Amino acid sequence: MTKPNKPPKKGISVTSLGSPEKDGWLTKQGGSWKNWKRRWFVLKGDCLYYFKTNKDTEETGIIELTRESVVREEPKKKRYAFSVATTPDAKRIYYMYPDNVGDTQDWIHVLNTAIDKKKASGPGSAPSIPVQSNQMHSNAISPPAPSSSKPKGSNPRDKVGLAKDNIPFLQEQENKVLEFWMIWSESIPASEDLQPGLGIEFHLAVSASLEKLTWRTAGPQNIFIQKMVDFFWNVGAPESEIDRLNDVGALINPVKIGSWIDMSSKGGMDGGWYFPVEIPIKLALEAADPGEPATKLKQWADKHNVEKCYSVGRDMGAAPPRQTEFRLRLPGNDFGTQLKIALDAYEFFGFPQIPADALAVLRNSNASFICLSVITSSDGFVRLGLLSPTPSSDSVVKLCTIAGGSGAYNALAALEGSISSEGPAYVEYQFLKDGFGYGVYKEGFDVVFHYDIGEERVD
Repeated sequence: MTKPNKPPKKGISVTSLGSPEKDGWLTKQGGSWKNWKRRWFVLKGDCLYYFKTNKDTEETGIIELTRESVVREEPKKKRYAFSVATTPDAKRIYYMYPDNVGDTQDWIHVLNTAIDKKKASGPGSAPSIPVQSNQMHSNAISPPAPSSSKPKGSNPRDKVGLAKDNIPFLQEQENKVLEFWMIWSESIPASEDLQPGLGIEFHLAVSASLEKLTWRTAGPQNIFIQKMVDFFWNVGAPESEIDRLNDVGALINPVKIGSWIDMSSKGGMDGGWYFPVEIPIKLALEAADPGEPATKLKQWADKHNVEKCYSVGRDMGAAPPRQTEFRLRLPGNDFGTQLKIALDAYEFFGFPQIPADALAVLRNSNASFICLSVITSSDGFVRLGLLSPTPSSDSVVKLCTIAGGSGAYNALAALEGSISSEGPAYVEYQFLKDGFGYGVYKEGFDVVFHYDIGEERVD
């Protein structure tokens, strides 16, 4: 999904169109990214204009009607939906729907009337205003046909629910955090939406004290994007950030995308998107706000020849500053070299070093490699985490005691049992800078355990 260059706009305003054949709100599906956005549509002559608001001074796009244009009802797409194809074999078909079924028929009638007038005017006639649409052309993966196959074996989706049932602060009634979790879990695409051979993955990260959790799910772009955007709309994400998701997605063109949510026992709630794909850091930085943190991250990466990240994501909270996470693979063929590079990041980005007792556990872990998680914002660096794979049971016990206190390991073991896990996939030595906990997340040093709950597949 490559983002095409946008053709020059003609600067047509809603007001300049005067008295149209018809105007009104329609919700239109995007081109490269199959999400739906509400737009103000104006039919004038043989051109259907759409705007972000009914007072815009510049159009968002224009659909030119031709003598061969086809308008159809599309009930399988959305309730009350219809489509406009500029030609019968057009690669781009525009899907949209009004607020009620009566308006669907009105729009179909006036559009067909405009097409009939075009036919009557003869084959050589030109459009009233010869411009191109500035909407991205569709070259995304086509939506798959629903599959009746059922995933085999243990269901990771069920394990996510069992994990939730083992978190004490998610058992309270009338709990806004629990409601947030429910909205997110309902936004995950159904397994029936998958094509054979593809899957939906589920992950959970928990602090040693079990007071903070991060839930993550990802899968094929074509079945996730609309569900994700609907979720962000439902929880109050600003339109500017949804537009940014579209822009970054068009630039990176990830095969797999996902959503995440954070929550804490103190009522913390946050959410966002991530692309679990390997890309150059230079490209990943397009997701971040420009400023000193992004510049310093690039400088540090150049210093150590860190060229790629394996995941990039961004939060969609209602208020700034926005936070962007980069997960980086570190160069070097041995643990000692990678650890030296990782520890330099703590100093370079202005974070305290890992506490001595926790660092001793890391040094004795015999880890095969190390990864780094860096979160930036326009207000500075937010969080830095060193991720070490498959910690031993002994390491987990020690780290639970260091960061969670007595009894922490027993609670973690109970959670592991609920998801039939043999242990964390990663342990993260994490530091959240002062001021970024907002009174609901633990600031300073913490230990976080990452679990791969599994992948739901259709074979």
